[in-house]
Amino acid sequence: MTISATSVKELRDKTGAGMMDCKAALTETGGDMEAAIDWLRAKGLAKAAKKAGRVAAEGLIGVASGGNEAVIVEVNSETDFVARNPQFQELVKSVAGVALATSGDTEAVKAAAFPGGDRTVEREIQEAVATIGEHITLRRSEKLSVPDGVVASYVHNQVAPNLGKIGVLVALESSGDKAKLNQLGRQLAMHVAATSPLSLNIADLDAEVVARERSVFAEQARESGKPEAIIEKMVDGRMRKFYEETVLLAQKFTMNTDLTVEAAIKAAEADVGAPIALAAYRMFKLGDGIEKAETDFAAEVAAAAGTRH
Repeated sequence: MTISATSVKELRDKTGAGMMDCKAALTETGGDMEAAIDWLRAKGLAKAAKKAGRVAAEGLIGVASGGNEAVIVEVNSETDFVARNPQFQELVKSVAGVALATSGDTEAVKAAAFPGGDRTVEREIQEAVATIGEHITLRRSEKLSVPDGVVASYVHNQVAPNLGKIGVLVALESSGDKAKLNQLGRQLAMHVAATSPLSLNIADLDAEVVARERSVFAEQARESGKPEAIIEKMVDGRMRKFYEETVLLAQKFTMNTDLTVEAAIKAAEADVGAPIALAAYRMFKLGDGIEKAETDFAAEVAAAAGTRH
């Protein structure tokens, strides 16, 4: 089959591998982009298996907390200019406040009454579109709560209190000192923002992700030419390292790298005065997973000016 230069460039952008290696990978895998990434990784040729298209959409992440519960919302806009607009910031803050009084489900939040009038949240957002002049949408909302304990929050790249580009919630179950629990929870939320874990524990990892990593590691190990029994041990060792890098409880705690997150929580129990369980966490990164069409800015300017480019 013929491999297009566009496909080769896309694979190179995703992996950092050389052009000829990318062409060979696509040829070997029949043009399958994801399979080609794995092929390059197995050969040790991919610098990073980045996913093209997962670029940040604009807008803001907002959080709102109420002791043993908290919510996180993502409200998107077309440009970053709007994210700096006080009217838009107030809108996101209000949406988060409404979400805290609901189940946190996105559709429930949209249907809830917006404060100060007779409009729903969804209708209020539509009104904001008319006044701000850009397409605005409540993309997602989630709520965490614990029967006894705290749900701590952290917002990275804040543009205003509780508004920014990355938001994290961490739910800690404990009957211990709530102020100290909240301090620990905030540290854990900052850790999550810095490390982007894939799951809370190994059992929660996506089975497809685990199978894919094991397969790639096995292919890499076979390149060494060692016996299958040795290869299996090599793969197990690499999987342990994979878990240490991607599973929250197994990660090295950024505030004290001598401890894993699990060990750090255990060590904090004496200070808090009771056992602590990390029940759940949520992280929203602005625009995560949204594919935005690439535009030729020079061509747009030329078109707007009525000239040819």
